[in-house]
Amino acid sequence: MTVPVFRFAPSPNGHLHLGHAYSALLNQQMARDAGGRLLLRMEDIDRERCTPELEQTMQEDLHWIGFEWEKPVRRQSEHFAVYREALDRLIGMELVYPAFLSRGEIKHEIENLGGNGTWPRDPDGALLYPPTDRQLSNTERKRRISGGQPFSWRLNMDDALEHVGEPLFWTELEPEKRAVEAAPHVWGDVIIARKDMPTSYHLSVVIDDALQGITHVVRGKDLFQATSVHRLLQRIFDIEPPVYHHHALILDHDGEKLSKSRRDTALHSLRQEGVSAEEIRSMVGV
Repeated sequence: MTVPVFRFAPSPNGHLHLGHAYSALLNQQMARDAGGRLLLRMEDIDRERCTPELEQTMQEDLHWIGFEWEKPVRRQSEHFAVYREALDRLIGMELVYPAFLSRGEIKHEIENLGGNGTWPRDPDGALLYPPTDRQLSNTERKRRISGGQPFSWRLNMDDALEHVGEPLFWTELEPEKRAVEAAPHVWGDVIIARKDMPTSYHLSVVIDDALQGITHVVRGKDLFQATSVHRLLQRIFDIEPPVYHHHALILDHDGEKLSKSRRDTALHSLRQEGVSAEEIRSMVGV
């Protein structure tokens, strides 16, 4: 019988807040109820914003609220070679291409294509990447790369969906167990890696979950739509998918999602102000 494996995977680019406390403690509760394991992963591919000091504070805050995990902690920054191997597979399959447009250039190119005001956006609100760089010749791509032009590796969504060739689904556990049909096309040609970083959130989370044997992904509903991209990558890499539970978010008084930049909901600040761990657990209801 397979032992369930859960994980809590924050990015150490700021202080944990009450929403993180809820997610961490919910993972712990569900892991205990299932007789499973619980891992901690630091998603620190952004080496400019993620620091050892912030990770240390995160671990202290997690210990304080009673969150316990198996050692060692997996740090994504220590596994770039693994993500590079996965990226090379996608390059070899011709499912990704170098994309050279900056954010400003994306908007300008869309205007040139006559799509101003009507161009589709992804679930996060960003304009979908125009097809311009898909159409470049290999010679032109090599010329730009050798000339030092910045670029990202983007998934050719049309080719990826054709490669898969069938509908994709994932299992959502709450509020009732059900099959959800993935819709990766709504993201367009998502970024898979960058010139100076052989991965992105989408790629690294899929590879890490597979390598760590994660069976249950419990995370906020703000990542519900991203699961469509993850299911697509899982199918491309022939990875058995975990089951998912996208939980409700803890919001502020204005109904907005909490931010790591806010001091009033940061665990580190609340701990310094004398709030007890028991009060934190009461606040988040776990």
